[in-house]
Amino acid sequence: MREKLILLSHCRRIGWKSILKLLQYDSSLSFLREASPALLQTILQLPSSSTEIVYKDLQTIPIQDILKKYSAQNIRCITITDPEYPALLKNIYDPPWVLYTKGDHRLLNNKSVSIVGTRTPTSYGIKATKVLCKPLVEEGWTIVSGLAKGVDALAHKEAILHGGKTVAVLGSGFYNIYPKENCYLASDIANDHLLLSEYNPFIKPHLAHFPLRNRIISGLSFGTIVIQAKERSGSFITADQALSQGREVFAVPGSIFEECSKGTNKLIQLGAKLVCSAKDITSEIHFQVKNEQEV
Repeated sequence: MREKLILLSHCRRIGWKSILKLLQYDSSLSFLREASPALLQTILQLPSSSTEIVYKDLQTIPIQDILKKYSAQNIRCITITDPEYPALLKNIYDPPWVLYTKGDHRLLNNKSVSIVGTRTPTSYGIKATKVLCKPLVEEGWTIVSGLAKGVDALAHKEAILHGGKTVAVLGSGFYNIYPKENCYLASDIANDHLLLSEYNPFIKPHLAHFPLRNRIISGLSFGTIVIQAKERSGSFITADQALSQGREVFAVPGSIFEECSKGTNKLIQLGAKLVCSAKDITSEIHFQVKNEQEV
């Protein structure tokens, strides 16, 4: 089954919901190679042109050769059926069927917090990121973020600088790192930390991928920290995903006159924990984890 999940993740016109439909039809996916276009169309409810593309890919993608190539490049495929699959992520509503990793996949089950924020932080946002990262790393927290410009990249760098570990979740495949200016950072993370994507290595970045990527950032973490964000932004979406997943959301307050603080201030109004120090984060997470263990 795991190989078939990996095969499906390489097929065009196939997304999370399509794989769910196929699993609901047959949880073993044993029928896939013999499935006719008519059967696939019945299950997937796709236009006939899209169904033909799926059928062709299922028949022609040389998945064994691809897996050998990945292995030679230290790219690991972890399906939702594998024991290495991160327990926290598995508990969200729509966990990825396949995770592609490059680096230390053991970090997937470390205690983690995510840090996200604007791509154009002010000096206040930069200072806040640095002030929060260092003590979190010193307490053994793995820092998860999205490799984006600004706060995300800075959070990764601060984790590395202070001897901690970091996980970068991509909105593309490993052969198409985005943004390009963070390619060297991505390489460092792949060597000593962890690059992660639900998209196979050949997939190029696409606008629609990043909101989906955000559910993984929050899903891997006990809590999400937002440092400067506009009211409509990827960071705000990540916080919303964390709330829907039942995870803690923390926000650094900012000036009412700054556009990049409207999102974080709004989150606080909606119930996010106001953060003044790393202790505000760790004490709240420890309290929540203790309560869950006692229930």
